[in-house]
Amino acid sequence: MSLINTEIKPFKATAYKDGKFIDVTEATLKGKWSVVVFYPADFTFVCPTELEDLADHYAEFQKLGVEIYGVSTDTHFSHKAWHDTSDAIKKVQYPLVGDPTGTLTRNFDVMIEEEGLALRGTFVINPEGQIKLCEIHDNGIGRDASELLRKVKAAQYVASHPGEVCPAKWKEGASTLKPSLDLVGKI
Repeated sequence: MSLINTEIKPFKATAYKDGKFIDVTEATLKGKWSVVVFYPADFTFVCPTELEDLADHYAEFQKLGVEIYGVSTDTHFSHKAWHDTSDAIKKVQYPLVGDPTGTLTRNFDVMIEEEGLALRGTFVINPEGQIKLCEIHDNGIGRDASELLRKVKAAQYVASHPGEVCPAKWKEGASTLKPSLDLVGKI
């Protein structure tokens, strides 16, 4: 069953953000747009490149009212140690959520049970707590923050313009479509 349009399940976790440990729950993700990015583990290879790319685009996400949450099955202590030792992770200003019990990782169906690690999963959640975008892929394939930013803008546009949809390669300001009988067979 797809997670699209389902509400996020209850959870409670601890994150490292701005030199502090903070609590994060499903309620934390509601009331604004959220991006939850699962990655396999701290102190690895592809993961810091992705988290740094998100950090480099963080201000753009913030302008859209979006909070980013990086999640792995490491502890919040490990996140702090990684932040203190990696130049790439020092750039991260968004919460790095520890999920050592795997609750959150299982809630989003990205747990690799035999390894106790998360797949690379990306989820865009609307202010009501519903999952609007879900992308899961092999751990050897890194993500692109600029493409994720485009998808968030599309999700926000569709949410604020009922009856319109964003076609392939849609960019902010480009034409959208209004599905109707008149369009059938004409695209």
